[in-house]
Amino acid sequence: MKPTYNIILRILDIFISALAILMLLPVFLVVIFILRFSGERNIFYLQERVGFNMKPFFVFKFATMLKNSPNIATGAITLRNDPRVLPFGKILRKTKINELPQLFNILKGDMSFVGPRPLMDKQFRFYDSESQKIISQMKPGLTGVASIIFRDEERYFNGSDNPDIIYRTKIAPAKALLERWFFENMSLRLYFKIFFITVMAVLSPHKNFNSFLDDETRVELENVLR
Repeated sequence: MKPTYNIILRILDIFISALAILMLLPVFLVVIFILRFSGERNIFYLQERVGFNMKPFFVFKFATMLKNSPNIATGAITLRNDPRVLPFGKILRKTKINELPQLFNILKGDMSFVGPRPLMDKQFRFYDSESQKIISQMKPGLTGVASIIFRDEERYFNGSDNPDIIYRTKIAPAKALLERWFFENMSLRLYFKIFFITVMAVLSPHKNFNSFLDDETRVELENVLR
């Protein structure tokens, strides 16, 4: 990536994340109040993820699951109707509000608005070495190509006794394909395009937004997911 691109990207990330934090402050306060007084003791959830150049960092989220949930049942993989998800947590996850504290990760410099979603070390190692190298050359993102395509990722685990196998054999190769595509086509135009598509995807969760991919990539993606 060109140094000028990185500088502009960092300026955009700081400006947009700071503005978003100020605008969303009432939402933060309401969520914190509900979590604090609803009996769901945890307010924020911090988890170590693999970051830029494979440097670990802690990602911030609003708590949506039982305490110690990564060590219970399916671990890092969340299933549809997962019993570990708390009642209010279901609302936060459906609206993606649980991800908003990552605005502070962006302001801090651990993340960008657009990039590969930050992975736990176990999931990161499901990717082949070449894909790991490509992914680690980009800052993790609050949203990204794979985030849009796999915004309903839980459906791929339906009926599976071992979600790790599904992730390793289908989801990881598919996401690796998408992250390679993003890496090869990275630009400020694509940055804003993915940003606005994400907003539309939240507002229209059942709509297909694969059309921004080229035909060859869409066909390859379909073949991987068969």
